[in-house]
Amino acid sequence: MDGLEVYGFLAAMSGSFLLSSLLFAAVNRRLRDPYMDEVFHVPQAQAYCQGHWLQWNPMITTPPGLYLLSVGVVKPAAWLFGWTGSVVCSTAMLRFINLLISAGNFYLLYLLLLKIHQKNKVQSRIVLCTVQTVS
Repeated sequence: MDGLEVYGFLAAMSGSFLLSSLLFAAVNRRLRDPYMDEVFHVPQAQAYCQGHWLQWNPMITTPPGLYLLSVGVVKPAAWLFGWTGSVVCSTAMLRFINLLISAGNFYLLYLLLLKIHQKNKVQSRIVLCTVQTVS
């Protein structure tokens, strides 16, 4: 990547993260309790957070990767920052983990599109626009 592409990527990534953060804040202000399928996923993640690794809700059909990742991020952060009680694995904190994952997905999608369009320099220059609209 040349200098202009780096700045373009950073601007697109920052803009995407800002927009996602604003959406995250708006949702958390209006919906404090689990909503839609969060009714199943939040209690499952909270069970993992409490160390109940064998507890599983049969209504959930996805693998437990996101719950394990959430606990792997939230628990060390709680220890590091001294968080206790209901904050540690709250609905808002679990939603925040998804916000962080979306930033990682933005970067992975960018790398994937660059790899796909590596031979066409003009096409690779508009990859950022594509990533911005897809994510």
